[in-house]
Amino acid sequence: MEKTAFELEETTISKIQQAFETGKLTTVELVQAYLERIEQFDKNGPKINSVLSLNPDALKIAAELDEMRGQEGQGPLYGIPVLLKDNIDTIDSMPTTAGTIALQENYAKEDAFVAAQLRNAGALILGKVNMSEWAYFMEKDAPSGFSNLGGQVLNPYGVDVFEPGSVGGSSSGTGAAIASNFAVVGIGTETSGSILSPSSANSLVGIKPTVGLISRTGIIPIAESQDTAGPMARTVADAALTLGVLTNVDDRDPATSANETKALSDYTQHLKIDGLKGARIGVDRSLLSETGKEERVVIEQAIEELAALGAVIENVEMPKTEFDSEVLWYEFKRGVNQYLSKVSSDVPVKSLEEVIAFNKEHPELRMKFGQSELEKSQALSEDSHDPTYLLHRETDIRNSRSEGIDAIMAKHNLDALLSENNRGAAQPAKAGYPSITVPAGYTSTGQPVGVTFSAKAYSEPRLIELAYAYEQATNKRKAPQFD
Repeated sequence: MEKTAFELEETTISKIQQAFETGKLTTVELVQAYLERIEQFDKNGPKINSVLSLNPDALKIAAELDEMRGQEGQGPLYGIPVLLKDNIDTIDSMPTTAGTIALQENYAKEDAFVAAQLRNAGALILGKVNMSEWAYFMEKDAPSGFSNLGGQVLNPYGVDVFEPGSVGGSSSGTGAAIASNFAVVGIGTETSGSILSPSSANSLVGIKPTVGLISRTGIIPIAESQDTAGPMARTVADAALTLGVLTNVDDRDPATSANETKALSDYTQHLKIDGLKGARIGVDRSLLSETGKEERVVIEQAIEELAALGAVIENVEMPKTEFDSEVLWYEFKRGVNQYLSKVSSDVPVKSLEEVIAFNKEHPELRMKFGQSELEKSQALSEDSHDPTYLLHRETDIRNSRSEGIDAIMAKHNLDALLSENNRGAAQPAKAGYPSITVPAGYTSTGQPVGVTFSAKAYSEPRLIELAYAYEQATNKRKAPQFD
């Protein structure tokens, strides 16, 4: 059979699998094409700077996958190249750095649970992507997408137009890479907005799952109460398929225990064209951009489109809670110290305190913008029973759940709440509730805008229905254009 050229840009998992099955494409050819594209546009040309390290064995693994193709039990991502945010451990010959120089020799001894799930599904881990250093928990004045190890990730929709930070954070490398077609799907992580922000900023679909739906074992943490990994892709279908691959019970992450009754292995059954018919969606317009701003215009148009597709739009007012929570800083110290206590002797730091001291040795190289967040965390208690920490966590839960999202959804009988980009991320993040963002359009300068749906715990199936119906009816995503 004579092969025809495979169209790499904007391809999907299903198109790739079909090409595999018909003999028009091999995994080796696909990996080689992605490597060439990364060299052309990430390392040269516009220099997106999204890929931090490439798997040196990628082509060898690809050849092995090609050799074994067709055997029984091969998963839904068989032969599919995936890029991981560089806070996720893998046993490939790539370090896990969180974008920090202190961890550039941090080679993991085993896969993170997420990486293992991907491999079990047949995926090929192509590389690790740059990110906001320490998942944007090092210095609040640093631009999103910057790390002292990897430099600044640029937004592929406007390398010379948008300011540094417009790429979104902290999963900035994942967002820019998948938008630029450097792989078919990527994995990001979120504590508050870090999947939703780069997904909406790069015209992607991003799913921030219920906390506990996906194991956090082997992922450099910020906060155990809010951390989660999640898929970032160019289509709802690819994101939904990958979500199912990532879910499972992990004895080392007790938060996944509910998955025995709550998680699905196949979310693609919720890709419903009519998913918006009769859906009740709440909008708090005070959480959108200012009236008249282009982003607001895009979202208002999206709201009209949702209504035309059968959704009932309810104007709601989310409770305004003024509370300066320090939960993340308490949990960061505890979680990072636990992670660093297990790294190899090649890593020069074994605690947060040592990271701070390490950076101060060469501040111009290791902490260009400072490290105020690290220092704030270090000054707090590491005790999980600290009374101030417990009070703050209890307040977060009450404000975001019973007196927040739960109350509003019950009052208006809602299927979901709508927000712009990641502007509504904080409450679902504190509640541990899921969100999904999908491309909604662009400003006059080409800046992507996303419409985001959030709801209560384990409502991923309903959110996927809403997002898929909107995506299929509007098809707003456009690929970035490189010279």
